[in-house]
Amino acid sequence: MDKILPGASWSKELRSPLTEPGIEAKAGEYIVAIDGIPTNTVKNIYALLVGKADVPTEISLNSKPQLAGARKIVISPLENEYPLYHYNWVQNNLKKVEKASNGRIGYIYIPDMGPEGLNEFSRYFYPQLDKEGLIIDDRANGGGNVSPMILERLSREPYRLTMGRGTKHVGTIPDAVQVGPKVCLINKYSASDGDLFPWGFRALGLGKLIGSRTWGGIVGISGPLPYMDGTDVRVPFFTNYDAKTGQWIVENHGVDPDILIDNDPVKEQSGEDQQLNKAIEVILQELKDRKPLPSVPAPRTYKDLGVE
Repeated sequence: MDKILPGASWSKELRSPLTEPGIEAKAGEYIVAIDGIPTNTVKNIYALLVGKADVPTEISLNSKPQLAGARKIVISPLENEYPLYHYNWVQNNLKKVEKASNGRIGYIYIPDMGPEGLNEFSRYFYPQLDKEGLIIDDRANGGGNVSPMILERLSREPYRLTMGRGTKHVGTIPDAVQVGPKVCLINKYSASDGDLFPWGFRALGLGKLIGSRTWGGIVGISGPLPYMDGTDVRVPFFTNYDAKTGQWIVENHGVDPDILIDNDPVKEQSGEDQQLNKAIEVILQELKDRKPLPSVPAPRTYKDLGVE
């Protein structure tokens, strides 16, 4: 095993079987048998895992590629490892942004504009309200219909501040406001409501769009008509246009970035994310002009109140 992916034990999809309590598997160990069948007797080790998803399975591990001296553990393999890889990609991006900005910039990835995407936004937005800047990653966003809710949160501006006795915390009205520059990452797989999100991001003046042009499809469907053979007919039913100009938007073109940059596939495969690097560079530059919230003023005196 060259690498063991960290997981999130609170999620059934994101758990990492080899990191669960009591397993104590280590990168560099060999899987020498699965349910008693030596792995060197098959061409592909995955053949021994067919039908084992979520089924307790005995794994024999050894520091050497041999059965002698192997220890046995029992795990329940995952049905699909993609969510775990994706989770680690997001976590690595968070760490990269944190390190590059010395903790000043936050990062949020939104996978879609449905319930999962809204949950992901909430999970990462609220804990990062104290960040000075924010990168919102809309790349490969599969769409949905919650972009207005997310844009409303991002566009909030404080018009009143609060303080309390015994604390240095300054609250905002409205609540949950991130004060500072924001940028949005997009690419050709940002689709449907994933198109409309960056369009709204620009229309509301939230910040720069960085990456490549989005997919360009926002016409919605409603009530597919099913046929006996399992196929169905879907009719274009609704779309969007610009409230200021009265012109059609996005469809058949997409949303163009303010800063055009695409990821080189070779560099991306090796772990270099040129689009994310550019986002960090841009927002660090914009932080130089950031205006923080006013601090709590000095206590008022009787003289301030007109009392001599």
